[in-house]
Amino acid sequence: MGYIDSHAHLTSKEFDGDRDEVIRRAQDAGVTAIVNPGTDLEDSRLAVELADRYTHVYACVGFHPHEAAKAGDGELEAIEELSRHPKVVGIGEIGLDFHYDFSPRDVQERMFREQLALARRRNLPVVIHSREAMDLTMSIVEEAVRDDGEWRNGAQPARYPAPRGVFHCFAGDVGTAWRLLDLGFSLSLPGIVTFKNSASAAAVAASIPIEHLLLETDSPYLAPVPLRGTRNEPANIPLIAAAIGRLQHLSPDDVGRGTNYAALKLFGIGELGAPRFTYTLRDAVYVNLTIRCNADCVFCDRKGEAVIKGINLRIEKEPEPEEVIAEIGDPRRYKEVVFCGYGEPTIRLDALKQIARWVKDHGGRTRLNTNGHGNVINKRNILPELAGLLDGVSVSLNATDPGQYGRLMRLDGPLFFNAMLDFTREAVRHIGHVLLTVVDLEDVDQEKARQIAADLGAEFHSRPYF
Repeated sequence: MGYIDSHAHLTSKEFDGDRDEVIRRAQDAGVTAIVNPGTDLEDSRLAVELADRYTHVYACVGFHPHEAAKAGDGELEAIEELSRHPKVVGIGEIGLDFHYDFSPRDVQERMFREQLALARRRNLPVVIHSREAMDLTMSIVEEAVRDDGEWRNGAQPARYPAPRGVFHCFAGDVGTAWRLLDLGFSLSLPGIVTFKNSASAAAVAASIPIEHLLLETDSPYLAPVPLRGTRNEPANIPLIAAAIGRLQHLSPDDVGRGTNYAALKLFGIGELGAPRFTYTLRDAVYVNLTIRCNADCVFCDRKGEAVIKGINLRIEKEPEPEEVIAEIGDPRRYKEVVFCGYGEPTIRLDALKQIARWVKDHGGRTRLNTNGHGNVINKRNILPELAGLLDGVSVSLNATDPGQYGRLMRLDGPLFFNAMLDFTREAVRHIGHVLLTVVDLEDVDQEKARQIAADLGAEFHSRPYF
């Protein structure tokens, strides 16, 4: 799979003696791309020169807050001109640092605002440094987004905010992280996430969807455990990826794929893989039978890119059961085989049953993720037909009353809400293990949803919304 190091200072003097070897070691370690941010005009020029030399190295250009006071007349214009180079993928490293105050705070703020304006003019993302200045940094960023709604729009499907930048070496809490995601900013985490005293970084790494995180080393600084205290370099990215994987219960490939997708969205580096009709996450294999659905949920990306954790699910041809079976191989390799994609699996009921029967005959376990409309779709109670073929069913409850249900799923609320509840009752009766889920939206009554699940004899789970 490989990894992208989204933030490494390869132009730093610490690499003057062996820069080429450092880059080679990174490639040997599976690092497929490196983004080198600039810290002032001269360093930005060096970053562009290095990107010219190596096809897999990219540059960002800008003034770090430490260097803000050193920006002379015309130097921001020179940065803007550098930003037109084809290997420049963003403006950065910019921001505020009130820990060291190497530049006066008013100068830092002025330079930050001016470079955000530059990024907006050039329609480029930004790489933001914020240390002991998060409140002001957030306020300035929110102002920039509010004042220019077109900044980066068109680079993402409308279901997500435009990808405007990354807060590198993120030091905030989980609540701040979600605010940034809602503004279109990703987060990146360096070796700090491996430190024993980094509870905040670990909490963020565990809570934020992997497709909104980027990997970074911040080389030559912040080497991960067990190399803490040594010079850091991009070859150490796998150690950081492994730490995040442990926190999210994801494999190294899952982390690489998800964070690479975040880098693709933000910097345009890499490419999205071909559409898949089976995919693995953690210890399960998922079957993507269709992208068709009778609902059009406001929180679903089915009509956008249809990507989950960096996996492209926008299939153009629905697979035959034999194709799915061939990709699954031995189902005993997995904890379970899950019928789940960006469409409603019961639309292809016959294929679902054929594959599930084969999995059960070969010693595997199965689960169906569904919106609970299968009986309406197929014009009959399909649960008796699924008895013995499924070990579990997850049903999207989504809301606690027909009106809200209809608004969220953009269909006839009373008809389909009651049909979903009836489907769940029948699933409890014929399958046994049933889970009802809701998206964690502010206006959805979680406790009422929990009670509905209990009344139906189902378990309950609240899943995060983004």
